[in-house]
Amino acid sequence: MDKNGGVRKLGNIVLDQTAFFLCDMQEKFRPAIKYFPDILEVSKRMVQASTILQIPLVVTEQYPKGLGSTVTELDVSTAVVVAPKTKFSMLVPEVEEKMKILCNGDVQHVVLFGIETHVCIQQTAIDLLARNIEVHVVADACSSRSQMDRVFALERLRQIGAVVTTSEAILLQLVGDKDHPKFKEVQSLIKVSAPESGLVAQL
Repeated sequence: MDKNGGVRKLGNIVLDQTAFFLCDMQEKFRPAIKYFPDILEVSKRMVQASTILQIPLVVTEQYPKGLGSTVTELDVSTAVVVAPKTKFSMLVPEVEEKMKILCNGDVQHVVLFGIETHVCIQQTAIDLLARNIEVHVVADACSSRSQMDRVFALERLRQIGAVVTTSEAILLQLVGDKDHPKFKEVQSLIKVSAPESGLVAQL
């Protein structure tokens, strides 16, 4: 129990109640976002894992008419929805509608990654937490134009109740057992450690 008498969330995650949210990894952001190549590399492993583990993938694109589509390095052809948006939160009507049927209408956990950490990632997390959905923010797959905004956003996300974690930690937690039938495929994704993208220097 927490100090207010509620059940303390431990950050556990249930595979068949989980969706992956990929936020606004678009072409026009490439030159502006800090550590973009590193974030892209880690996002790629998350997208591949969503296919391997059959986890629904939700993708948004911020004003794609002006900012372009999701970068070609990310294969989002298996996404359950690729929704354009102008608001900062990913929870646009098209995504809200899709969430009613994802995981048989029982999405309890969202694994969230993309850009920008202090804007769209943060607002999406706030909206999901307000719906009592547990949010796992993949720190090594999120960034902003400035490292300062990124780091302070990750701290705020912790403060409001999101689980701030890493790609390797979340993927192994989802598999849960070396005897899982997909363990070796997931293991191959994390065989090479994820780039640190300036995060270790903040510890």
